[in-house]
Amino acid sequence: MKRQIYRVLVSTLALFIAAQFLPIMSATPLHFLWAGIVLGLVNLLIRPVLIILTIPLNLITLGVFTLVINTWMILLTSGLLPGFYVPGFGVAFLVSIIVSLANWGFKVLIQLDNRKMK
Repeated sequence: MKRQIYRVLVSTLALFIAAQFLPIMSATPLHFLWAGIVLGLVNLLIRPVLIILTIPLNLITLGVFTLVINTWMILLTSGLLPGFYVPGFGVAFLVSIIVSLANWGFKVLIQLDNRKMK
């Protein structure tokens, strides 16, 4: 549970940072937190089903299609959350790269911290 909360916070921060460089519209800064929560729920409930359904496509593209799935999750979050808007697939694709890199970096930091603890 603690790990999911951290991932939501990392996603929230990544969305906020992405909004500084990309045309993401948010009614208030609090909407970034809500977007992080909704994105976390969407990734928890819908993304695994899409990953399983697109295994052949992921194998053919050597996993790059996962970025497209992440883009769909960003667009779905934008559609579900009033006050948070990502204007198109291209912007959502760039946002998904930023969020993916942020989550990957967080995962690496946690693994490094766990190694130091042992």
